[in-house]
Amino acid sequence: MILDYLLFFGLALVAVASALGMLFSQSAIYSALNLIMNFISVAVFYLLLGAPFIAVAQVAVYAGAIMVLFLFVIMLLGAEKLPGTPRLGWQRPLAVILAGILILEAGLILVFQPTALPGVKALSAGFGAPESVATLLFKDYLLPFEVISVLLLVAMIGAILLTRQVRRAR
Repeated sequence: MILDYLLFFGLALVAVASALGMLFSQSAIYSALNLIMNFISVAVFYLLLGAPFIAVAQVAVYAGAIMVLFLFVIMLLGAEKLPGTPRLGWQRPLAVILAGILILEAGLILVFQPTALPGVKALSAGFGAPESVATLLFKDYLLPFEVISVLLLVAMIGAILLTRQVRRAR
C-alpha cells in the first residue's frame, strides 16, 4: 500500500514537473519532449489504475503519433527560427491574479466544503479492457467519435494546404 502511494506521488511529481517544463521552455523542441514525458507518466497512471489497454493507447497515439507529427512540423516549418511575438505588459499580472484567485478558491473548497467534491466510485470489472472501450466508443459515443474524426480530417487537409502555400511562396 505504501509503495502505491510512493509510486503515485513520484509520478505526480514527474507529471507536474514535465508540464511546467513544457510551459516554461524557451525551445519548442524541449517543450515537445517534456510533453512526451508527461504523456508517458499519464500512461503509467493508467497502468496503476489497472487499465493496460488505455495505457498502451496513450503511449502509441499521443507520445508515438501526435508528438512525432508535432516534432516533424516544428522541423519542417522551422518554428525554432521564428521571432517571438511581442508580449503585452498587462498579461503577466493578470495571469498571476487569476491564478491566485483559482488557488484561493480551490483551497477554500477543500478546507470548508470537502463534501462538495464528488466521491470516488469503484471501477467496473472491465474498466480499460478493449471490449469496454470499443463499446463506449462505437456504441454509446458514436456521433461524437465521428464528429471528431471529421474535424481531424479537416484540420489535416488545412495543414497540408497551408504548407503547400508556404512552399509556393518560397
